[in-house]
Amino acid sequence: MPGPLKMPRRGSFALWTLVVLLQPALVPSQLAGYLLNPCLEVIPNKTFRCMGLNVSGVPAEVPNTTQNLDLSFSNLKSLGSNYFSSVPELQILDLTRCQLHTIEDNSFKDLHKLSTLILTANSLQYRGTAAFYGLTSLKKLVLVETNITSLTDLPIGHLHTLQELNLGHNNIASLKLPKYFTNLTSLRHLSFLSNKITYISKGDLDALREANRLNLTLVLSLNNIKYIQPGSFAKIHLGELVLRSSFENFNVMHTSLQGLTGLQVTRLIVGEFSNSQRLVDFQSGLLSGLCQVQMQEFVLICFRGFENNTDTLFNCIGNVSSIRLVDLQLEEVSEVPMFSQVKQLECKKCKFKEVPAVKLSLFKELRVLRITKSKHLNSFQQKFESLSNLEVIDLSENRLTFTGCCSPQFHKCPNLKHLNLSFNSDISVTGDFTNVKDLLYLDLQHTKLLGPGSYPVFLSLQKLIYLDISYTRTLVKSQCTFCGLNSLQVLKMAGNSFENNKLANNFKNLSHLHTLDISSCKLVQVDPSTFDALSELKELNISNNKLLSFDPVVYKPLRALTALDFSNNQLSVLLESALEILPDSLVQLDISQNLFECSCVYLNFLKWIKEKQELLQNKELMICHTPASMNNVSLSSFDLSSCHLDASTVSFSVITLLAVVVFLFLIYKYYFQLYYSLVLLSGCKHSAERGDTYDAFVIHSSKDQEWVIKELVEPLEGGTPPFQLCLYYRDFLPGIPIVTNIIQEGFLSSRNVIAVISTNFLESKWCSFEFDIAQSWQLVEGKAGIIMIVLEEVNKALLRQRLGLSRYLKRNTYLEWKNKEISRHIFWRQLTGVLLEGKKWNHEAVKLM
Repeated sequence: MPGPLKMPRRGSFALWTLVVLLQPALVPSQLAGYLLNPCLEVIPNKTFRCMGLNVSGVPAEVPNTTQNLDLSFSNLKSLGSNYFSSVPELQILDLTRCQLHTIEDNSFKDLHKLSTLILTANSLQYRGTAAFYGLTSLKKLVLVETNITSLTDLPIGHLHTLQELNLGHNNIASLKLPKYFTNLTSLRHLSFLSNKITYISKGDLDALREANRLNLTLVLSLNNIKYIQPGSFAKIHLGELVLRSSFENFNVMHTSLQGLTGLQVTRLIVGEFSNSQRLVDFQSGLLSGLCQVQMQEFVLICFRGFENNTDTLFNCIGNVSSIRLVDLQLEEVSEVPMFSQVKQLECKKCKFKEVPAVKLSLFKELRVLRITKSKHLNSFQQKFESLSNLEVIDLSENRLTFTGCCSPQFHKCPNLKHLNLSFNSDISVTGDFTNVKDLLYLDLQHTKLLGPGSYPVFLSLQKLIYLDISYTRTLVKSQCTFCGLNSLQVLKMAGNSFENNKLANNFKNLSHLHTLDISSCKLVQVDPSTFDALSELKELNISNNKLLSFDPVVYKPLRALTALDFSNNQLSVLLESALEILPDSLVQLDISQNLFECSCVYLNFLKWIKEKQELLQNKELMICHTPASMNNVSLSSFDLSSCHLDASTVSFSVITLLAVVVFLFLIYKYYFQLYYSLVLLSGCKHSAERGDTYDAFVIHSSKDQEWVIKELVEPLEGGTPPFQLCLYYRDFLPGIPIVTNIIQEGFLSSRNVIAVISTNFLESKWCSFEFDIAQSWQLVEGKAGIIMIVLEEVNKALLRQRLGLSRYLKRNTYLEWKNKEISRHIFWRQLTGVLLEGKKWNHEAVKLM
């Protein structure tokens, strides 16, 4: 229930008025904003806030589509006929403090869709009999502080759709409801808060009796009721009756409550407001007048002092189904009547130091017990005994410290299903749940626990489906911490920790788990088999940890997942392999506040972010961390086009690369031929520079080296005249490429070339290469320079395959080596003749010969 509206005291009125008048001066920027733009468009074309205007009608800038219009604190003074015709779509209209004193007939005529009308703090002096005509859909009418003194002349009898009528803070002295209240068939809330009602007489509420309303809430708080005539509420059915700070002393309250005889009400609220307290102490017999009231729920609020003898507290409410005791400095529970029918009992902000289990065990029909927010409650030594119907116990937000949780405290409570011990001090959980083994819900969050994590304390809770041990300083050491919880569907353990900050196979038996919260657990690693058994898991919260990656192997078993919170970790990217294992059932994914790397290397991930906007949560917190140039840039704002090169540039680069590759391949494959071509191109220049170091360069196969030495080199170099031959195995310079030696030491330093043609020669690529160069030099010099020696065992068929050599032999004279004496004599004569041609002699050589 809301508290009463606080009015300034008489002595403070001048100061309060001054503050109101000076407020615009204190906030000049806000006032300037209103002057520049008097109507603030909150929702485009739908909601406008036009406060503090000096106008005589609806501002012109407010369109006819407006549904919510706030004109509060404006200077309207009076409303004429069809005043709001320009905004026929209005559903909510706020005219608070508009200095209204007159509402003429048909002022709201065209507002057929208006559901809420607020006229707070207007001193209405004249209201036409048809002032509210046309409001065919009005559900809520607020006439707080409108100077109403009587209900008789209030023209609202035709508002058949009205559900809430608030007449608080007026000068209404009589609760006599006019006949027209029988027409308000939809009325569900009627408030006379803070009026001047002093007497309620029999017949005042006949209109409610005739309407036979079952769900109406009637608020009579902050009146000064002196007397309620017996029978005033007889045979009246109410949903709720509120009597807070309504009586000036104990005797008046005691007598007035007796006047409620015959009332049937779903909820009766009696008591005080903490800031407007008339009755401080609760006295014995205060509630005796309620013995003749039929109610389902009774609420007693805000009594500071209780006599030692409070045995009458439950005397007349023992048959009530539900009792709420709120903000009472009650230290002990009164005697409980025999055969009490109380099924729900709540003690909120009471002054218990010990859980009063013995006295409360006398409520044999008790099903729900709540003792909460008692800052003095720290002991739980007493036992609940033989409460066979008890299903829910809520002892949260106290300061309980005890050991041996939780079987000893609940003897013969076989139907206990829900136990809430959250937000307490220190509790030792021993693992003994024998008396409460059928628990379905166990809440221990924000209570320091001793026991869980070291050994399987929940082993006997086979039926438990909900367990919350969040922020209980639990360190999970044992992989069997949750053994026995085979039916568990929800496990919340945020704010705890695991041994070595590592999540191992701790959930192996929780195959029916639907929700798992392991946020803020300082996790740095998750083992691959951690979630293997959680095939039914739908919600996973693993946020606020220190995880560096989202390993697909770890999360792949979670095929039923619908919501995943991986926010506030140290994730840099979701790799393609991770994106592929995200289940199709996933509808919510939160990966915000991670250390994302926004580079073109992860282009596919950045594209995925753009495509999955509906799936992702907290997108505004998904920002780039690296590189530095992208720091604090939203992932959704990343420019994907910056990662795409121009098509022509790509084509040119590809062609250039292919050309380079082909060029290098050709150089590698045709190295000798290229080198030969370069030599050939420079042949004309070097032909004039040909040296005379050797008489002939011998081209031969290495396999014919023995014949060359014995039959060719020794006779020529040891004969008369002697000839100097160039042989590759003897005269080539070491450390120089062989092709360079062939050109420089062979051809450029020799007058002739001797080619020893054999079967081995025909099979050698080097010999073919050297012969090709020799022909080129012959062509460049324009003279015969090649002496062909064909050995007699040459394979004729192989020679014919070498077309270039075969054709050369057909066109040129060659020497043929045969073992016959006459043939050898002719051979040597011809060979030496060729070698002597052009040979230069010096005097030293001639003398030696």
